[in-house]
Amino acid sequence: MDNLLARFANAFPLWVFACSALALWQPSLFTWFSGPWITYGLGVIMLGMGITLTAEDFTRVLKFPSWVLAGVLLQYTVMPLSGWAIARLLALPDAYAVGLILVACCPGGTASNVVSYLARANVALSVTLTTLSTIMAVAMTPWLTATLAGSRMPIDAWGLFVSTLQVVLLPVALGVLLNRFAPKLTVQAVRISPSIAVIVIALIVASVLGAGREQVLTAGLRLLLGVFLLHACGFGFGYLLSRLWNRSETVARTISIEVGMQNSGLGAHLARTHFPAGSGVDIPSAISALTHCMIGSLLAAIWRRIEPKD
Repeated sequence: MDNLLARFANAFPLWVFACSALALWQPSLFTWFSGPWITYGLGVIMLGMGITLTAEDFTRVLKFPSWVLAGVLLQYTVMPLSGWAIARLLALPDAYAVGLILVACCPGGTASNVVSYLARANVALSVTLTTLSTIMAVAMTPWLTATLAGSRMPIDAWGLFVSTLQVVLLPVALGVLLNRFAPKLTVQAVRISPSIAVIVIALIVASVLGAGREQVLTAGLRLLLGVFLLHACGFGFGYLLSRLWNRSETVARTISIEVGMQNSGLGAHLARTHFPAGSGVDIPSAISALTHCMIGSLLAAIWRRIEPKD
């Protein structure tokens, strides 16, 4: 059974792609998984990762502030600058250019924690970076978007903070407590938690694509290329620069995943809230949701088979 579950988790890219294709063909198969279901699903995933952690894991991360500094700095430099440069290089229409820059200026998404978990990276560092970048997004996302795209937009700081607590901090903290006080239960839960994570992420990606099916299918090849290049830059530069900075394979994997995977849901929400309906600003975020999960899941499948030497 354990071998079967491991094979299922290792096939993460296959399940994400299959569900995405089905969502574009028949959106109603997945659009029901939206709103609170996404919040609950991510909470379950965070709980599953939390039970693999101990308080000492986070203490150890804080003993290496250069890891955290590298992750946060690369998050808010590599992605925004890449988004701006790619939009100019490909001469994207204004709406698509703003949408691409907007999603590039968003914080790391909680899916990065899942992929770090599956890729044998440093989950405690990933959760720490996601939390910090999300809190910083209250100021950084509108400021960077305004600077690079020339338009300003407000962010619901309290709502962003509450969402972070609900989806990341509280479930992970509960998992750590269960690991500490109910070890027999967590030993059994750890066997199935990677498979549950794969199922939930596939459902989330398919749901986002299904809801934005018409927009995704009408997007041009330049936009598709632009979104791909944006995330490729995030994963690539995130890995190379953090590897040079910290000389650690595990940390480089973690920061690569964290920088490459954006909170596309936040980008879509801001675009729909602060730009006219049908303007197309939200289309890059919808495509981003599939793109970064596909690249991230492929890396997870590869890195999961390669034990980091450090």
